[in-house]
Parts: sequence; C-alpha cells; structure tokens
Amino acid sequence: MADPSSYRPKPGEIPTQPGVYRFIDPHGRVVYVGKAKNLRSRLNSYFARVSSLPPKTYAMVHAASTVEWTVVGSELEAIQLEYTWIKQHTPRFNIMYRDDKSYPYLAVTMNEKFPRVQVMRGDKKPGVKYFGPFHPAKAIRETVDTMLRVFPVRSCSAGVFKRAEASGRPCLLGYIDKCAAPCVGNISPEDHRALAQEFCDVMAGRAEPHMRRIEKRMKDAVAELRYEDAARHRDDLEALRRVFERNAVVLSEDTEADLFAFAQDELEASAQVFHIRQGRIRGQRGWISEKVEDIDDAGLVEQLVLQVYGSIADTERIPREVLVPALPENHQELSDWLSERRGARVSLRVPQRGDKAALLGTVKENAEQALTLHKARRSSDITTRSAALRELQDALELSEPLMRIECFDISHTGGRNVVGSMVVLEDGLPKKKDYRRFSIRGEAARDDTSAMRDVITRRFSRYLKELEAAGDPVPEAHAEPEGVTVKESTVVERESQKFAYPPSLVVVDGGQPQVNAARAALDAMGLEDMPVVGLAKRLEEVWLPDDDFPLVLPRSSEALYMLQRIRDEAHRFAIQYHRSARSKQMTASALDDVPGLGPKRRAAVVAHFGSVANLKKATPEQVAEVPGIGLDSARRILQHLRAEDAGDEDQSPPVES
Repeated sequence: MADPSSYRPKPGEIPTQPGVYRFIDPHGRVVYVGKAKNLRSRLNSYFARVSSLPPKTYAMVHAASTVEWTVVGSELEAIQLEYTWIKQHTPRFNIMYRDDKSYPYLAVTMNEKFPRVQVMRGDKKPGVKYFGPFHPAKAIRETVDTMLRVFPVRSCSAGVFKRAEASGRPCLLGYIDKCAAPCVGNISPEDHRALAQEFCDVMAGRAEPHMRRIEKRMKDAVAELRYEDAARHRDDLEALRRVFERNAVVLSEDTEADLFAFAQDELEASAQVFHIRQGRIRGQRGWISEKVEDIDDAGLVEQLVLQVYGSIADTERIPREVLVPALPENHQELSDWLSERRGARVSLRVPQRGDKAALLGTVKENAEQALTLHKARRSSDITTRSAALRELQDALELSEPLMRIECFDISHTGGRNVVGSMVVLEDGLPKKKDYRRFSIRGEAARDDTSAMRDVITRRFSRYLKELEAAGDPVPEAHAEPEGVTVKESTVVERESQKFAYPPSLVVVDGGQPQVNAARAALDAMGLEDMPVVGLAKRLEEVWLPDDDFPLVLPRSSEALYMLQRIRDEAHRFAIQYHRSARSKQMTASALDDVPGLGPKRRAAVVAHFGSVANLKKATPEQVAEVPGIGLDSARRILQHLRAEDAGDEDQSPPVES
C-alpha cells in the first residue's frame, strides 16, 4: 500500500478552478473519480488528515499511487466528464449502482404481419409499441400470461412460428387457447392485428370499453343459457381486473415520472426508484452501494442520476419529471444535462406536498427496508469473505493483499476440442466481465500441461504488450513466446487496458505438473514474483511450484472454500465453452462429405441450427432459409444425414431373442 504523502501534490501545483480528478493505482488503473468546484480545496482534504478519513476513503488513498486532474470550464462540463470517466473506468472506490441489466419492457411488434407480444430489453425499434418499464421481469411475464388468456396474441419466436406453419400444427399455446394460432390459419391477419391492437389499448390504460364488452357478452351468454361461455367471459373479466390491480393508478394519468429515495448508514447506501407511467407504477428497482466518503442525499442524487440516465441509449425513456428527496448544488446543470439527453425539458425537483410527496415517502420506506435486509444477509458474508482472503494470504505467506485472484482450467474430450478458461475474483467476488475463454490448437493441445502453459502465456503476453504500449516498464526477461501472437492496437489508453491489471494470485486447476507449467510460463516472461498455486481435485491439496509435498489446509478452512469456489467456477466456465465447441465441431464434421457444400456454407448451416439433432428435425424449406443454401442443396444435406443414420442402423449388432 502506498503512502499518500509520497504522491501528494504541492499546494501551489493544484489549480483553484473547477475540474475532475482521478486517483490511479500503481498498475495504472483508475480507482476513484471525483469532481470539485475548487480542485485545490477538494484534493487537499484527502491528504491533510489521512488518519481521520472514513474507512473507504482511507483505503482508497492508500491504494492509489498518483492523482491527476483536468480543469473544465463549467459545472455542466464537469458533470459530463465525470460521468464519462466513471463509465469508462468503473473505478472500484466510486459509488457504483452495480446493475448492468437494461430495463425490461413489454413490446408488441406491430411492424410484423402477425404482431408478437414479448418482453424486450435494449434500444427501441421503429414500429414496435412499448409499455413499461417493468421490474422485476417476473411481474411483466405474469401480466403477459394473464393478458393472453383474454387477448390470445401470438407470443412465439420466429423459429417456432415457422415450424408450426410448415407442419400445420400449432404449438402448445395454441392448444390451450393462449394463442389464436395465426400460424395455421385459425385467425386472419387482419383479425389478429385487431386483437393485438386491443391488447395495446388495455396496456395503455384504455380497458374500460373492452371490459364493458366482455361483461355484455357474459350477460348475453347467461340469457341464452350458455353457461360455459358465460363462465369463460367471467374469468376473462376477472383476469383483466387482476392486471389492473397490479397497475393501480397512483397519480394523475398524464404523470410520467421517476421517484428516487435513499437510505444510508456509515458504509452503505440503498437507492430505490418507482417508475410512474400514465399515472401507474410500472416498475420498481433498487440498488445497494458501498460508500467511499461521507455523502448526503443530494450527493447520492447526483451520482444516481448520472449513472441511471447516462447509460440509457434510448433517451425517450427519460421521463418528464425526476422527483428526488434533495437537490444537489448543481441541480440546474443536472436538469440541463437530462434535458439535453432527452431532447425535451426534464424537471428535476423535490415534491413538497400532495400525492407525489406521499409516494416519495413510500419509496423511502422501501429503500430503508432494502438496506436492512441487505445488511442482515450480507454481514456474515462480508466477514467470511474477508477472513478467507486473510487466511489464504497468511497460508501462502504473501506480502500483498489478495485483491484479485485469477483461476485457469483446461477442458477437452480425449485430447479433442481443447479449450481453456480464466475466471476472476476481486475482493472475493466474481468479476464476470473479466472472464476469458481460450481455444487451444496445434502442439499446445497435446496434453494438459502444454495447454496450461499456452493459456498462461497468452494471458500474460497480452498484459506485457499493454504495458509496453502504455510506456510502462516491462520485465527484462520478457520475450515474445514462440507460437503466440498478440494483436497490436494502434492506440492503447492507459485506463482502458483489459489485462494491464495483474492478479495478486494465479490459481490453476490441477496438481504439481500444472502448477510447474504455469510457473515456467510466467518465469519465461520475467514474471518471477507473481505467485502461483494449484488445487488438486482428488484430495483438495494446494500445490506450490517446485514443492514435493502439498500444502494441506484444514477441511473447515474458509481459504480452502474460496479456492474450491473459484476452481469450480473456472471448471464450469471451461465446460460450457468446451460443449459449445464440441457441438459445432460435430455438426461441421457430419457435413464434411455433402457434395457441393464448401466450408463457408457448411459454417453457415452450423451457425443457423447449432447441432446435428436440430438440423435433422428441419424440413428442406427450413434448411433453404440459410443464406447461400438452395432447395436442392438442402435436400442433399438431409439425404446425406439420413443415409448416415441408415448406415449406423445397418452396422448395429443384432438383438438376441
């Protein structure tokens, strides 16, 4: 850990203008981004009394080794630059509302011949009607399931629709009356579109005419003694009422707003949002984040607004009103920034009285309950995780804390389709966006140790290449490994490097041979100081390089549990990739002898169907949908597969009576 006094700027070097600053660790990774109206005053507060800083801030200034800043012309520019850097670098000490999922919307594809109802995420598409956002996704699926009972609009994928159309038989939803089955002509395109429009009307809040019509049908059926039809209409009416109970009107129907509220303690903050559309609560969402410094609700508002709305690609989803419990000092600049992104005026304000203020109180209650529940669930986990990391560090006699652990595994079937995986733990938690997969070929695939050496070499060759590109010192023993090619990039920015942050510990799945192979690969690149261990499956022994006897951790050891978890995760990730590679290879090899089918068209068929089993179930017309495949070629492909099946049956041993 660095001493903050070793990199503290001289007071006269720091300007007094507004700007954005970054704390950077010894590996060049940005660990914190902040902004200030007066850079000198703000930065000096980090170095004046280090011992009195909050725990997270104390850890941050000791994890960093330098601080950089950029002067800007206005508060709005500072907001934009701060958001850009937070999004680019994802600093580990910033308040991060860690939820990379986009909002789920209910979509009706009115741009298709037969409109489809589905749950969609991501950017909006022209011609598609959207309702939402909804959260959680389970709520929207329950709504769809209920609505399809009354308005049986198509909800199947294009592939299912085409197969039903070709076979003349509807799917299960058609048989249970949750789809009008346009695929087999049970309803005309015009009537199905009208049904989809009724679905949209109800979801938009215009349900009364449809409910009155269903009620009239029910009464007519009773008058004509058609009691089964009357009961069905009664159930449809009840289903619609259930949908609207879930989406009760809480504000005036022209209200389009997001309401944010917070609850916090010294270490963590809980944020909740209610999405109000057409006056109804369409969704609810929550985040829990660790705090780096003492921050009030106004500061939390600023960070949350930047992260939530800055990551929305479709700016139409920014509402007309954003209601918050407190306004930050730069609320006018934030409002201008939101308005600029939306292309229309956005009001950022605190509701003082009335229904909106009461609803904001409900949002705050949800935030408080979420924080209480989170602390109850996570307190033991955080304690256990920290103890496991400390115990593992002590057991391996390492001087540096285990901030990042990388684990490698090899998977294959009898030496074929050899693949490798890399999974990452940071602060004892999986960091899935840093996971990597490796396809291993040639001499490197001859055995497990060669494959392990190849994977380690490729991962750390990229690390060294990025150090070189950034102008950082590279170990003198580094030489380009034979047979390993690392793609050069013309510009490698220091902060956007993917592999330039080295692990505190390398773990390999295996015993002494795999550990020695990994150690040899690292030594060949001049990385002698990087620790390596292996975890053998048979007795769960921890192997160290060049040691004849393993390190045996107690069976109840939290350190051993952590090693087992990362080893099992690496194995799962490798197996997943291996199965995918094996499936594609088997499909491709089955098509090798088809006359007139070259490598490109063979690859296109493989990508389209994914497996031999799926391909065999297809009709010639479905195979002909693959780009570059005509109907004659499709027939030849299927005839070839059927001939192979017939040959296999002929060669099978006879069944004894």
